[in-house]
Amino acid sequence: MQKIHDVGQEFNLSKYLKARELTIKAVQMISDSLEEGMSENDGHELIDSTLTKLGSDKKWHPNKFRFGKNTTKSFREISDHSIKLKSNDIYFLDIGPVFDGHEGDYGETFIFNNNNSLSASVEEYKKIILVSRSVFQLVVDEWKVNPSSGANLYQFAEKKSQELGYQLNLKMAGHRLSDFPHAIHFKGSLSEVDSVPEKNLWILEILIRHPTQEIGAFFEDIIM
Repeated sequence: MQKIHDVGQEFNLSKYLKARELTIKAVQMISDSLEEGMSENDGHELIDSTLTKLGSDKKWHPNKFRFGKNTTKSFREISDHSIKLKSNDIYFLDIGPVFDGHEGDYGETFIFNNNNSLSASVEEYKKIILVSRSVFQLVVDEWKVNPSSGANLYQFAEKKSQELGYQLNLKMAGHRLSDFPHAIHFKGSLSEVDSVPEKNLWILEILIRHPTQEIGAFFEDIIM
């Protein structure tokens, strides 16, 4: 009988952690290569070419490149493709490549071509980005100190998001990760899991939304 924390016969922790490193590297390379006026479709082409350069043989989930008001949208929601990337815009990347048979998944939010503007909008972008990272770390710290089920961890994340003045989007609720494909072990979200997630095998996703403005921030990584 398979269990939700099983891995495949080909699972290799070193290869898996290397896939994480390459995924984070790819996000930074992509972020450094963005250009003003890009559409999200342009960004997807850049993501694909960057992953190919790094040696990704496939991707296990569709890449996401969201900016402006689209940063409020969860994974399956469709972007408004009419908007273009502009200086001092908020955006996030969420990529799921496969390297050497092992899955990567990483997402982070940035400000594009930030020219150290002191505008109110840029200050709000900086704040929401910081809070998305803070909520992520608060949840990981809670998991380490007070081991809790995935369901309880997302309740904790929602509470902390609210305390910090933001709304947590529970449609982005974490998932398994492993050697490809992890779905043979578990397809559901972390928020549905009633046991304590094991180290290195789960992705924690935090997508928060500003309470009054049409902006969001996303951060995800392995719980480790």
